[in-house]
Amino acid sequence: MNLKGRDFLKLLDYTPEEIEYLVDLAARLKEKKKKGELVDVLKGKNVALIFEKTSTRTRCSFEVAAHDLGMGTTYLDPSGSQMGKKESMADTARVLGSMFEGIEYRGFEQEKVEELASYADVPVWNGLTNEFHPTQMLADLLTIKEHFGYIKGIRMVYMGDARYNTANSLMVMAAKMGMHLTLCSNKNYFPDPELVKTCREIASTTGASITLTEDAIEGTKDKDVVYTDIWVSMGEPDSAWVERITDMTPYKVTKDVMQRAGKDAIFMHCLPSYHDLKTEIGREKGEQFGFEDLEVTDEVFESENSVVFKEAENRMHTIKAVMAATLGAEF
Repeated sequence: MNLKGRDFLKLLDYTPEEIEYLVDLAARLKEKKKKGELVDVLKGKNVALIFEKTSTRTRCSFEVAAHDLGMGTTYLDPSGSQMGKKESMADTARVLGSMFEGIEYRGFEQEKVEELASYADVPVWNGLTNEFHPTQMLADLLTIKEHFGYIKGIRMVYMGDARYNTANSLMVMAAKMGMHLTLCSNKNYFPDPELVKTCREIASTTGASITLTEDAIEGTKDKDVVYTDIWVSMGEPDSAWVERITDMTPYKVTKDVMQRAGKDAIFMHCLPSYHDLKTEIGREKGEQFGFEDLEVTDEVFESENSVVFKEAENRMHTIKAVMAATLGAEF
């Protein structure tokens, strides 16, 4: 499988075979890291990490993965670049592409990372946009395969706001990989109909299925994986908190939800999570709006069924696989 020179912008751009190759490569690289085997085969190369949206897991995953491969990294936070202010995306792409062997972008509209890739002469990797989160999906696939031993045929339910990057990417992932995904939410929070149509067309060729439902009881029965995400993004106004708490509470992941899914079901979350009030924002909003948790109870988050921290670790291994494959590393 030769992916050298390819961008990694969304899973729609990759075949099921290519996605599975990246997951398997990540598993091999993870095994080597656990054994202490060096994989610094990209010495002398450097990558730029552009973060218009800050992140703990994505930044650490890219930096550790790059260092493990022998590469240097330059981190550009929202104040560390003139991109979009004094310099266009196209000009930034051409400048960075002349200095670095690869560029990561985490930010807002998908069109930004697409434009970056169209002007840069090096691989560009999507660390997250409003529409898609492909590196998270690879980590999820690796976690699922490690736990169950297979991917095709897995039954997954996503609970909560299904309009944005995580739910969008889960639909693409399920459709490509022959999985059965149920999006369980208020109908006002269903994903874009055009993307649903596209994913169902793909699903018809892979044996997958995409189901949308408001029924939290039926939607969670007999599932292998229960998945959720935060309801309110950082910086949204108080009105958004009131609206989401009202509309999303029926889709909170609780012990009852996990029991309906089945005793062997696992709980997944891309993090961070409001499963308790041990964060500054959690305490502030919890006191303001009268909650102790939001999208998932602490009981579920800390349970034996929860694989959220394995999932978080796997971000680094799968990101390493993406960089290694697209930069032509040989092991």
